[in-house]
Amino acid sequence: MTTDKPAPAAAKPAPATPLEFAVAEQVAVYQREFPTVDPQVETIVQTLNRVSRRMGVAYDRQLTVLGITSAEWEVLKALVVSGSPYRLGPGELAKRLGLTPAAMTHRIDRMVADGLVTRDRDESNRVRVIIELTEAGRDKWLESMRMAAVFEEGLLQDITGEERTVLSGLLARMLRRIEESRPDASGRPADQG
Repeated sequence: MTTDKPAPAAAKPAPATPLEFAVAEQVAVYQREFPTVDPQVETIVQTLNRVSRRMGVAYDRQLTVLGITSAEWEVLKALVVSGSPYRLGPGELAKRLGLTPAAMTHRIDRMVADGLVTRDRDESNRVRVIIELTEAGRDKWLESMRMAAVFEEGLLQDITGEERTVLSGLLARMLRRIEESRPDASGRPADQG
């Protein structure tokens, strides 16, 4: 005697997260209005855009906690990247950050007032001005890096080491293509002062 057992139900896909649903919904709208759009490409691009925006908001919040702006952080970073003794001329800083000299001066004025950098005449050339990172400025930069490292590790916690390697390589290839095909697209918006 045989008993007919019902076939096991097919496993239901996990419900989409709000972000996935929102991206899928956006892509569906694009497909409706522009039928030749590649949904796979658009899903990747929309997801990258949203990740980038949300990361930017998270970093800005961390900097607000530290009492600095992202514009000031960029100056601190440029000085740190220059290496010890963490000094550059304002013209070199402006060039590295893609700013006008006037915008750079305004930014440095605020940072000097906040004790993040000093502005002094070069002893060997009194015409030349030197911007130097202060200990307080370096401490702010280091703390921002600590906070970012915690956030970034949390962001990638569900991605294995092997997946991180693959993702890193894929993103590097995308970035290289953008940089090669659009060398004027530095990704730096015009400075707001």
